[in-house]
Amino acid sequence: MPELSQDAERVRAPLPFGVAEVTGPSMVPTLRHGDRLLVHYGARVGRGDVIVLRHPFQQDLLVVKRAAERRDGGWWVLGDNAFAGGDSTDYGVVPDELVLGRVRFRYRPRPAARRSPLALLVWLLTAARPVLSDRSASRRLRAR
Repeated sequence: MPELSQDAERVRAPLPFGVAEVTGPSMVPTLRHGDRLLVHYGARVGRGDVIVLRHPFQQDLLVVKRAAERRDGGWWVLGDNAFAGGDSTDYGVVPDELVLGRVRFRYRPRPAARRSPLALLVWLLTAARPVLSDRSASRRLRAR
């Protein structure tokens, strides 16, 4: 279940930031299909942070999840959408070496079909937002 487009791949570059595109529903409502992300590669990860990681069984695939809990051997990661799956409930703890970075900012492209002034205003007010740690969400998700 891919979460980021394959062109989001990043190994090592001079700047610690990169852009990725979300595909799939596992982080709804926080992130939606088509959202663009500003990723801080190599950033320190804390409980509740939205992170980019390599899939443990398919390491050429990048996914975005919420770091719910620190456990022996790595991070327990969960999607915000309980019905989508494709998180640590399927593949277990994610080793630290597979965690690439932390998502800092989300941008939603303007839908082409909506052209009314009200739709433009709503898009302007909601298109770009920081992606913050949600400590309450990580406690709630850990209970699953």
